[in-house]
Amino acid sequence: MTAAAPFQVQTTKFPVRARGGIVTANHPLGAAAGAEMLAAGGNAVDAAVATLLTLTVVEPMMVGICGGGLAHVRLPDGTHEVIDGLSAAGERADPAMFTPVSDHPARYMEAEGRLNDIGRAAVAVPGSLAAWAMMHDRHGRLPFADLVQPAIRHARGGFKVTHYLAGALHDSLAYMGDAIDPAFAAIFLPGGKPLAPGDVLIQEDYARSLEAIAAAGAAALHGGRLGQALVDTLAEGPLPAARLTLADLEGYAPQVLAPIRGHYRGLDVYGPPPPASSGVHVPQMLNMLAQYDLSAMAYDAPERLHLLGQVMRRTFRDRNRYSGDPRFVDVPVERLISEGYALECLAELDAEDPLMPERAGRESTDTTHVTIADGSGMIVSATFTINGLFGAKFVVPGTGIIPNNYNWNFDPRPGKALSVVPGKRVPTSMAPLILTRDDRPVLALGLPGATRIFPSAMQAILNIVDHGMDLQTAVEAPRVWSQGQELELEPAFHALAPRLEALGNTVKLVRHIGGGLNAIRFHPDGTMEGACCWRADGTVLGLGGGRAAEGVRFAITAPDSDPD
Repeated sequence: MTAAAPFQVQTTKFPVRARGGIVTANHPLGAAAGAEMLAAGGNAVDAAVATLLTLTVVEPMMVGICGGGLAHVRLPDGTHEVIDGLSAAGERADPAMFTPVSDHPARYMEAEGRLNDIGRAAVAVPGSLAAWAMMHDRHGRLPFADLVQPAIRHARGGFKVTHYLAGALHDSLAYMGDAIDPAFAAIFLPGGKPLAPGDVLIQEDYARSLEAIAAAGAAALHGGRLGQALVDTLAEGPLPAARLTLADLEGYAPQVLAPIRGHYRGLDVYGPPPPASSGVHVPQMLNMLAQYDLSAMAYDAPERLHLLGQVMRRTFRDRNRYSGDPRFVDVPVERLISEGYALECLAELDAEDPLMPERAGRESTDTTHVTIADGSGMIVSATFTINGLFGAKFVVPGTGIIPNNYNWNFDPRPGKALSVVPGKRVPTSMAPLILTRDDRPVLALGLPGATRIFPSAMQAILNIVDHGMDLQTAVEAPRVWSQGQELELEPAFHALAPRLEALGNTVKLVRHIGGGLNAIRFHPDGTMEGACCWRADGTVLGLGGGRAAEGVRFAITAPDSDPD
């Protein structure tokens, strides 16, 4: 009997290997902005800030200066810090300011009139720009104004719309229906027609806003002209309790946090602490899977995929129970990441999964991620978003700024773990991870995708550690996901649905799980390798070459001299 052929991953993109630095981002112009900073003598933090600011121009559906997120920085001396720039509820926020429409799990987080989703009442206090400025203040090398220039250039000069951006716009317009904001339409529906792939998108108002940021830094938004424009615009909307104030913007401060450290097969796994889930639940899943010889399992073995689904379901039971801002919710971190607790979880894998409890909340899948490293040993893994596609789906007139719709992530009922409370930060599944062995970096990665983020990042780790994949294959390999109901399968696994159903799964066939993962792998010879996947416009740029060797001189021969 002939043995079955091993599973083959069909990759679509190519990795880059370099020594001077690597920039990975989910748009080529974003990656180019970061590479420009490295080439100018900047470090990974400079490159990350420039990349993220440029992504607010070229990925406006995913990220903006009025959003939120996390930046995980590893310094050349081996220390780690997480800069928490997550959005928060404003000082006027009232737990009863929204009216829920249903207690059914599928609609539990919805509010009447979609007020917590679309429009001015949906906006929470932003943190992205403040976090980027803090990261630069702490660790940057180049002038902050220099980091804004690529974003200004692309906003004013325009860039070609990708299929990815055009598709996001199409989906957003369908969701908005007839309630399209005029300032939004002026940018994204010129002449009444939605932008299509290949069209040039110019954002002159936003270019001027970026110039204000180049001059004043985060203060331009957090107290300056741009902040006043945002506050004035929000005052035109409903629900006074939802309106942000200039004091909210001026008082916002990113937090510098210590990461959580887990372990897996000799690797240290560093991730962000609560209110992020990944630093807790990636180690929790890895501790469970460490009890199995995954390398002996075929990558497409139904038993392996079933096991992954069981482990995810069991982990989400804890994630749903303990998710939230640790200032308001008790999260027993040390217990959840302990090996002893993993054994308890394994004993419960076959227990029937309950329906998604109300505390599960929800998150948007629409996010961006960058992974960047320089030649000095500094690494940045950063995930940021405006929450939903195009955030709250309106533009602050005269500024080109798209605010977040982060109030969509709070429970619209009072007295709940995820209820709106002034100052409370939203929970997140963002997973800007960095892995080391013997204090030397091995892997840095992250991706968009809401609750699918940290299980997808975990699978990329398994692909490298247990299945021996090269980086490009590990990043592009098919994924599975479950949080308690269906087991989702990407197309390469669709044919396995009957066998997985026979193992007791309810299977759901999907086009993709999570978004564009990008990663950097660090090799023992001092080189680094970057890769992006097919699920976004991901691009890798590397810095090679370098300056001339010392002592190189050029003799100038006078024109009238005789060489003989």
